[in-house]
Amino acid sequence: MYMYLVDHIPKSTPHNRRPGLLIEDQWITVHNTANPSSTARNERHWLTSERNDVTASFHIVIDDKEAIECIPLNEVAWHAGDGSGKDSGNRTSIGIEICESGNYDVTLDNAAHLVASMLVERSWSVAQLRRHYDWSGKNCPRLMNDKGDWSGWTAFVASVAAKMDEGEVIEVLKPEDANTIILFLSAAYMSTNVPEARKEFNRLANELRKASGQPPEPN
Repeated sequence: MYMYLVDHIPKSTPHNRRPGLLIEDQWITVHNTANPSSTARNERHWLTSERNDVTASFHIVIDDKEAIECIPLNEVAWHAGDGSGKDSGNRTSIGIEICESGNYDVTLDNAAHLVASMLVERSWSVAQLRRHYDWSGKNCPRLMNDKGDWSGWTAFVASVAAKMDEGEVIEVLKPEDANTIILFLSAAYMSTNVPEARKEFNRLANELRKASGQPPEPN
């Protein structure tokens, strides 16, 4: 199973890649990275690279090992290629980039699990899924299209639906719930001077942070 990490790019990132506008999310838009050698970590670094001079951005990128949330899911990212109108894909959808490197079958399964989890969390159905192609006509997600035959996309949507129907989706621990539990752990931490106990409280707190998509803190 992949690890979900939160590593938001700064609002000061050049070329308006994180405009800070609130999203009115109604859809989830699926992409391929169009880079066969790039990992999720590579794609995250590219967003803040000095060599990158384009405005394009995305919310989440996923590969065969991890998913990285690069822009808060309640903010706009520029991924749909259809402008900034209020009904555009950019203003109404969460963009997910699926990496093409590594074990693509595993990556695709990870992506289906991630998308299914997001749909369940929002009480949405697969009817809320869109291709990049649906917004701007771009051949994306390109690995789900074989010369105009989008059977790969149909199979992906079916995989997402199956994970929802089979109850395979695990509800993600919400950050606010994790932080509430961590507050109780902090009280226990402060009540003891035993180094081993304090170390264990720190470990448990970081496990809660990771489970809720938050970065761990140094011990």
